[in-house]
Amino acid sequence: MNKIGLFQALKNDQWVKPFFKQYKKSLLLAILLGFITFFCAGALMFNSGYLISRAASLPENILMIYIPIVLTRAFGIGRPVFRYVERLVSHNWVLKMTSNLRVKLYDTLEKDAVFFKQQYKTGDILGLLSEDINHIQNLYLRTIFPTIIAWLLYAFIIIGLGFFSLFFALAMLLMLAVVVFLLPLISVLVNGKRQEQQKQMKNSLYNDLTDNILGVSDWIFAQRNDEYVASHETSEKALREVNQALQDHQRKRNFLLQMFFAVITIVLLVWTSRHFPGHFGGAANWIAAFVLSVFPLIDAFAPLPAAAQETNIYQDSIVNLNALPQSETTPDYTAELNGPFQLDINHVSFKYPDGHQQVLADINFQLQPKEKIAILGRSGSGKSTLASLIRGDLTPENGEITLNQVQTSQLGDQISRYIGVIHQNPYLFHTTIINNIRIGRESATEAEVWQVIEKVGLLELVKNLPDGLDTLVDEAGLRFSGGERQRFALARILLHEVPIILLDEPTVGLDPITEQSLLNTFFEVLSDKTIIWITHHLQGIDLMDQVIFIEDGKLTMQGSPENLAQNNQHYQELQRIDRGL
Repeated sequence: MNKIGLFQALKNDQWVKPFFKQYKKSLLLAILLGFITFFCAGALMFNSGYLISRAASLPENILMIYIPIVLTRAFGIGRPVFRYVERLVSHNWVLKMTSNLRVKLYDTLEKDAVFFKQQYKTGDILGLLSEDINHIQNLYLRTIFPTIIAWLLYAFIIIGLGFFSLFFALAMLLMLAVVVFLLPLISVLVNGKRQEQQKQMKNSLYNDLTDNILGVSDWIFAQRNDEYVASHETSEKALREVNQALQDHQRKRNFLLQMFFAVITIVLLVWTSRHFPGHFGGAANWIAAFVLSVFPLIDAFAPLPAAAQETNIYQDSIVNLNALPQSETTPDYTAELNGPFQLDINHVSFKYPDGHQQVLADINFQLQPKEKIAILGRSGSGKSTLASLIRGDLTPENGEITLNQVQTSQLGDQISRYIGVIHQNPYLFHTTIINNIRIGRESATEAEVWQVIEKVGLLELVKNLPDGLDTLVDEAGLRFSGGERQRFALARILLHEVPIILLDEPTVGLDPITEQSLLNTFFEVLSDKTIIWITHHLQGIDLMDQVIFIEDGKLTMQGSPENLAQNNQHYQELQRIDRGL
């Protein structure tokens, strides 16, 4: 893996490469400003060296002193000004690009969230967010910009020296090639593998940390927490050893680089002494000018070895991003849908990409406005997939799901205006209660918040809290019970005022009394809404207008609870099992 590998990765890239064209003017301007910055730095020292030598002799004309003074001031002012502007342009360009990359990444994660849980770990996503995007940012700031600017200076120096001596220009061509090409190549060969190993170890730590933090209670209950800590410390020690090896090589490389520039300075001093003979007069004034101009160029060429060795991790980051599924961008449906709202599931079939098993096969039913339907089925039967299809997060392989004759998959973000969801574990954020509820509608007044709190049965609870609505909620809302968190989620939905509510097994893990109380609250306050209730057992099923049962992706039972209880033997067996008879 080297620069050739990086260029190959960029050739097939669909994430980073598009921004070259989008921001090419800013990119070229940043490179030009970087070149001018180093040109001003070298010219400043060149003029200063000439001026010092010239001022020490008796000038034939005052202009021989005055002009270098003016140029020294100009280059002295120009260097920091161009440097500042170059930083503004380059960082503005890169930050725009990486912000767009993050937006694209979040859109991809959101659009394909159903697949990510199957294909990626949480640590993988953290690695993409925190490591790979930052590496792409550094690709420009620490590799592309410095490398192109150094190459331009390299060509400019050789051409400039060629006007004085073709032989010496060829000699410097070879000497500087060691800094520009050989040392970077050595860094890639020696340190590149270590740097790639460093990135892989960091990603592994992300995976281990997220897995073990999410399962920390299991480690503690198994009395193996010391084992986990020891394992983590071992991984961190290995990472520190790799970091130390990288730093040792960098120190040796930097020392070698400085020594090589010292040799170049001595060679230049010898050449100028012979090419411009004399003492303090005439052409001898150019000796200090040439020698001093070397020192600013060290800053231009010194970053090249470090920049080259990092191409390995840049290539890895680009490959990681391009390995993500490419989401097809569907424009949001902009027309307003007017109620009453009818949901049609027309002969829907679906299987996941690269999946061999049909998850849903020919599911067909209709949901009238304000109708309540329960979708029953065992775990893995396809209930949650059907919920994702109804929300428009997935597109059916065959058939269609429409809301007032518009496919839900075409509604995009607008679907949230018509369908609200209450999940198994609603999340409460680490902020005040009123802020958590206003997620449903930010413009809601305090009176409206109190109103929905009363409707969901939380009035006494919130009133008795120290700061009422301004009480700070613990992270993830752990101070509240599962049933209370579900009621807060219901309060959000009530503020949101959507016509269709999807209840995705909201009572899982609750005791029977709390479950029945919560179901009564749901169906009481949502009596004027269309309800799609995904559940795995029959408690509260009599409150439904329609019941369907999905087994192995197929609709095997459909009808009202009363009709099924009287005429369907399978449903009667389910009732007996659910009641423990």
